[in-house]
Amino acid sequence: MKSLLAFILLFVGASATQPTPDQPVSEKSIQGTWELESFYNYDDGINVTDTIIKANGYRQIKMYFNGYIMWSRFVPEEPNGRFGYGTYKITDNKLIETIEYGDAQMMKSLDTMRVFTFELKLKDKVYSQINLDEEGQRTFSENYRKID
Repeated sequence: MKSLLAFILLFVGASATQPTPDQPVSEKSIQGTWELESFYNYDDGINVTDTIIKANGYRQIKMYFNGYIMWSRFVPEEPNGRFGYGTYKITDNKLIETIEYGDAQMMKSLDTMRVFTFELKLKDKVYSQINLDEEGQRTFSENYRKID
């Protein structure tokens, strides 16, 4: 009985902290499910030189919720797919993802880099995570649209 009461209290507490459909979502909220649409390349850190639309069959989804991120990628030539899980936070104009675990290839990458910091451009239904070089110049971006 005590464990049931503890579960109910935990559930009610967690539910109370989550936004309801009637509550406005903060301008800097990235919560939700997003699908990769395209990539941009930058020439001098300012101008987009080209837009690359994702290939047929390629699908990458990112889900953000209450400080946690999960992403999954499917490429037809890679039947095992890719995935990762971790935490995220948003500052003024940055998206910072800390990946905790993922597929075998991701786990090898995590030996050298776990924290990924991007410049963030966020609007209602679209966002871009922009990679910066060591001098802070934009190099390329991944561009997402929100899935309703």
